[in-house]
Amino acid sequence: MTGICAGRVVAVTGAGRGLGRAHALAFAAEGARVVVNDLGAARDGSGASGDPARSVVAEIEAAGGRAVAHDGDIAAERGASSLIATALETYGRLDTLVNNAGFLRDRMLVNLADEDWDAVLRVHLTGHFLPLRHAAAHWRAESRAGRPVAARVVNTTSGAGLMGSVGQGNYAAAKAGIVALTLVASAELARYGVQVNAIAPAARTRMTEEVFTALTAPPEDVSPLVVWLGSAASTGVTGRVFEAEAGRITVMEGWRPGPTARNPARWTPAGAGEAARRLLADTPPPPPVYGVR
Repeated sequence: MTGICAGRVVAVTGAGRGLGRAHALAFAAEGARVVVNDLGAARDGSGASGDPARSVVAEIEAAGGRAVAHDGDIAAERGASSLIATALETYGRLDTLVNNAGFLRDRMLVNLADEDWDAVLRVHLTGHFLPLRHAAAHWRAESRAGRPVAARVVNTTSGAGLMGSVGQGNYAAAKAGIVALTLVASAELARYGVQVNAIAPAARTRMTEEVFTALTAPPEDVSPLVVWLGSAASTGVTGRVFEAEAGRITVMEGWRPGPTARNPARWTPAGAGEAARRLLADTPPPPPVYGVR
């Protein structure tokens, strides 16, 4: 097959449904060979089934593409390492990793159980870190062996991680962590030919249909940007976060120094407070947290 990703091998986590499925199909349509990972869990992370991953593989093959299913838990060491091994053993290479897997357990903070906090951070944040670490180790070895590397990582954050979201403290914290992980990985892995970016997608999926009922755009609207970021055509783009919804693409601008006050001596609490209020008077207010009316 021809296309912007012809010859590339792409692993997509959480690719059995929703955004991940749309990404996997879009990569295959552009010529990539795809490792379709999905644990087959429910919306809250319970249960497991290999059927979603196998179903997407069947769709890709029916359209003339090439794909292989992987139903391991990418938030566990064994599952993450086997994901990368599946790409290498099946196709002999790995060019792009799309970290997308996740689920929701929404609660207000006072009702958020320890296990729901841990489970959501595990699948989103650890589920990004472990596949990324194993893929990065492979690409570093390739680079050190003198083989050219044009690798890409596309991480999945959220508006909740960028601006907060009422009732989603665990999810928002995990997604904010993914942004920081993206920035660090971009800086550390550039020497090995690896580019790392993140998207904050907005689309109607089983994760959003109950929380953000106004979302109507299909996940397929987000995938073109992901495919481009995962292709060799995105050379020079790294350490960036993009919002993507329907026909809109926005480059997100993160924390940067704003108004500053200095004191040659140590601040008193009252003096620090007065300085802070003066600075805030010259600073635009932050955008509202999602869910605040």
